[in-house]
Amino acid sequence: MGQGPLAGLKILEFSAIGPVPFCGQMLSDQGADVLRIDRKGGAYEWAHEVTSRGRRSVALDLKSPAGIEACLSLMDRADAVIEGFRPGVMERLGLGPDVALARNPRLVFGRMTGWGQEGPLATAAGHDINYIAITGALHAMGVKDKPVPPLNLVGDFGGGAMYLAFGVLAALLSAKATGQGQVVDAAMVDGAAYMMAMFYYLHGDGRWTNERRANLLDGGAPFYDTYRCKDGRWIALGALEQPFYDELLRRMGVDDPDFHGRDDRTRWGRLREKLAARVAEKTRDEWTTLLEGTDACFAPVLDMSEAPNHPHLVARGTFIEVDGLMQPAPAPRFSATPGAVQGPAPKHGQHDHEGLIAWGFTEGEVTDLLAAGAIAG
Repeated sequence: MGQGPLAGLKILEFSAIGPVPFCGQMLSDQGADVLRIDRKGGAYEWAHEVTSRGRRSVALDLKSPAGIEACLSLMDRADAVIEGFRPGVMERLGLGPDVALARNPRLVFGRMTGWGQEGPLATAAGHDINYIAITGALHAMGVKDKPVPPLNLVGDFGGGAMYLAFGVLAALLSAKATGQGQVVDAAMVDGAAYMMAMFYYLHGDGRWTNERRANLLDGGAPFYDTYRCKDGRWIALGALEQPFYDELLRRMGVDDPDFHGRDDRTRWGRLREKLAARVAEKTRDEWTTLLEGTDACFAPVLDMSEAPNHPHLVARGTFIEVDGLMQPAPAPRFSATPGAVQGPAPKHGQHDHEGLIAWGFTEGEVTDLLAAGAIAG
């Protein structure tokens, strides 16, 4: 049994990219038994794929009756399914929620797509950048003359995987109380829009403009922005509240009266130029010595090679090393039932025998699947 608050839950994951494996990682890291269904003979593998850590892999022939029946039998044993096919694909395979819930009424069927299960764009291809584009999120981020995609954090992982995990766990609580499972339609367009809630109310209240880098939190405010240091590296300032702003100026040695009018947006360009000139007088490490750990709301901007070695993250164990690869540790943290990385990423079909046996198949049933060519063994 896995270690964490989800120990005892059985999650069947259909192989996908992006948000589905990250959701599987989240559930596995908190103790769920996640079994991934890969397509027999259709593997692609990246060494040390972090988002695939902590589960078993069974490669099934989903074009064979024996393979489909094996999937249905696994759904019978599962608490939840997570999949990321386009709408209609699972139904055409004979693995849709109508079939699965008829056999296992308590099953939670989590569906992850970009556009959602219905709507004019439901069957269109797309990626993270497209999904967040129609929600207002992409337009709000970037430089003045161009929206810039924020990695694929807003669509795939924030608006996708995390909402899928939240939806599946909410539906599991409902199923525990009522005995009735259901379908969770997790769409990146919905999740990304949901995360924009604060900005929509600020926009509706007249406190947020559609112009990029002209607002409080988009790099428009000079006291909430990044600055290049003497050595070419960067620092991040986030002194939003007046006491923190005052502390920042004091510790930076800035006594220019021009900075007293910080809420006057007509001054922001001028204040940014002056701050940039001041920051450029010292290296990033010198500013870190002066400002880190104070109420100036400061942090050095670290790259992915540096971040795991920051003393605060080292003290918290925010990053861990698994099989020689540095990677994020499970989050969030639990006082009584801490999660853990349950194991490395599996190879495609690595657990054809072991995974099926662990989920209640008999040796004879596994032998039959092997004989039918539904698994490679």
